[in-house]
Amino acid sequence: MKGAIVGPDGRACGRLRRPTPRDQGPDAVVDSVGTTLDLLLADARQRGLEVAAAGVVIPGIVDDERGLAVFSANLGWQDLPLRARLEARTGLPVGFGHDVRAGALAEATFGAARDVRDMLFLPVGAGVAGAALVDGRLLVADGYAGEIGHLSVDPAGDPCSCGGRGCVETMASGTAIARRYATRTGQRAEGATVVAARVREGDPDAVAVWNEAVAALAHGLTAAVALLAPRLVVVGGGLAGSGDLLLRPLSEILLARLSPHSARMPRLVRAALGDQAGCLGAALLARRALAPGASP
Repeated sequence: MKGAIVGPDGRACGRLRRPTPRDQGPDAVVDSVGTTLDLLLADARQRGLEVAAAGVVIPGIVDDERGLAVFSANLGWQDLPLRARLEARTGLPVGFGHDVRAGALAEATFGAARDVRDMLFLPVGAGVAGAALVDGRLLVADGYAGEIGHLSVDPAGDPCSCGGRGCVETMASGTAIARRYATRTGQRAEGATVVAARVREGDPDAVAVWNEAVAALAHGLTAAVALLAPRLVVVGGGLAGSGDLLLRPLSEILLARLSPHSARMPRLVRAALGDQAGCLGAALLARRALAPGASP
């Protein structure tokens, strides 16, 4: 969990990180979210700051309007009225939404996609997700939009936590890259960054796993670009830290697959806000909670 106290200008202070106690069950995670808010509120009071609203963003299928955590395979939540529970605990209006869509809002407001009306935010880390801004509006679709990681690129591939097989996430996430490298070599890799380092060293197994991951990611991204026509793709998450090792081949494959007569080639850039994007996006949703109906 990441939190911060954010001012009207988007500047953050009092940053806080806490582990998510997912192994203790869904109720423990809810309580830990509340405790994190309590700690941030106490910090704000010590700084002499008045807190007007809170923002909370979470993974999974999220119904922003009703404040529901509809489903999260990782956290064990299903139809949980999380916004109402947190408002009751804090006494504050709570802006509530999906972590990746919030990250897209933050990149569009403060980061790499400022002044861009058509963009795709693509975080690639422990999982693979997406959020799209089309004509300046964020696609939500009752919380189901943007699940690029669960496009199947190999129906006979590895099983995915979503219940499908061969999803982009099973091949291109940081977790999948490390797992597939270990399976191929019998050597444990502490995350995809280790595999990326071995790619740079010329390790043929690392190169093979990395190329498979990039191809799978490009497959899902090609479909998304053909459907949504973003001018800009902002790549975030842990794998964005590999820079051109990821972005250059991803751009090359995408360019080769897209027809210039039916799709436009977007520019691919690294996210500017790093792992603070979701946190700043939550602050934007908190601002909207103060003026319902307004754009964040």
